Amino acid sequence: MDDDMTMDRVSAGRNDGFEAVVCIPTFRRPQHLAKTLASLSAQVTTARFAVVVVENESERREGQAVADKAFAEGHLHGLCVVESQQGNCSAINRAFATGLERFPEAPYLLMIDDDEVAAPTWLDEMLRAARDSQADIVGGPVMRVFEADPDNAAKLHPLFNSPALPSGFVPTLFGSGNCLISRRVFEALGSPAFDLRFNFLGGGDMDFFTRCRRKGFKSYWNSAAIAVETVPVQRTATDWMIRRGVTTGVINYTIDRKHHPHASGYLMLWGKNFASLALSFARAAELYRKTRHWLPALHPVLVSVGRALAALGYSTAPYKG
Repeated sequence: MDDDMTMDRVSAGRNDGFEAVVCIPTFRRPQHLAKTLASLSAQVTTARFAVVVVENESERREGQAVADKAFAEGHLHGLCVVESQQGNCSAINRAFATGLERFPEAPYLLMIDDDEVAAPTWLDEMLRAARDSQADIVGGPVMRVFEADPDNAAKLHPLFNSPALPSGFVPTLFGSGNCLISRRVFEALGSPAFDLRFNFLGGGDMDFFTRCRRKGFKSYWNSAAIAVETVPVQRTATDWMIRRGVTTGVINYTIDRKHHPHASGYLMLWGKNFASLALSFARAAELYRKTRHWLPALHPVLVSVGRALAALGYSTAPYKG
C-alpha cells in the first residue's frame, strides 16, 4: 500500500456514476471527524456520493484510522489520503485534486470541515440548489454549538454568527466549511485551487471565492443546507477572539493586496484602510448597542487594525503546528 494513501473503499470499475464528492481535510480532531463521517452516512438521499478524507497529520494519523474504520464498515464510499505538507490549503488542495481525479464523472465537489456535522438533508439541499439555480458555487449556513457554555460576549460575537441570508444568489461566499463547487470552476481556475500563501494565515477560501467572483462564476446561498460546528473552549477565550479579529484584518488586506499588486493599488488600499478604521468606530457603537458587551463591539476595530498592520508588513500564522 502507498504510504500516502489508505485502502480505497471504492472498488475498481465503480468510480463512475457518483454525482458528488464530499471533501474533508482533517488535522488532529479524530473524535470530531468520526461525528462528521457519521452525519454523512446518515444522509437522507438517493444521490450516489463519495467521500475523500485528507489526513494532514502525517505522524500520528489518528484521523486516517477513523476514516479507514468508517469506510471499512461499508456505509460510505471513498478513500483517505495523507498529505504530508502541513497546512490548511495544502490539505484542501489535496482533497479537491483527489476528488477530481478519482471520480471523473462527478460534476460537484463539496466540502465540510472536520469539526462539523451535516444535517440529514444537507447533501440533497446542496445538490438541489446547484441544479435548480445553475449556480457554479453553493453555500449554506454553519450554525455554532459551544463545547462549554460561554458568556454572552462569546455567544454574541460576530465570529460565531453565520450570515442570516435568505436563499438566493449572492455576490460571493466567505468560507469553505459548508460549500459545493462545480467541476467547471476547478477546470477554469487551474491548480492549485487554494493559494498556498494562505496555508497558515487562513483565508485561502476567501481568496478562492474572490477569484471565482472575478472570473464571473455565480454563487448561490441555500439557507436550508445546514452544517453545525462545535466551537472548542479555547476559541471562546478573550485573547483568542481578539487575536482572531486582528488576523481577519490581515487576511482581508492580504487578499486585497494580491489583487491590487501595483503602486497605485497600494495607495488605494491605504485609503481603504483609513476609511475602514473610521467606519469601524460607528460599527463598534452599533454592535455595543445590540450586545451591551465590549468584546463583540471591539471586533470591527480589531479587523481595521489588522488591515493597517498588514499594510506595514505584519503577518501571523495561527494555523501553524
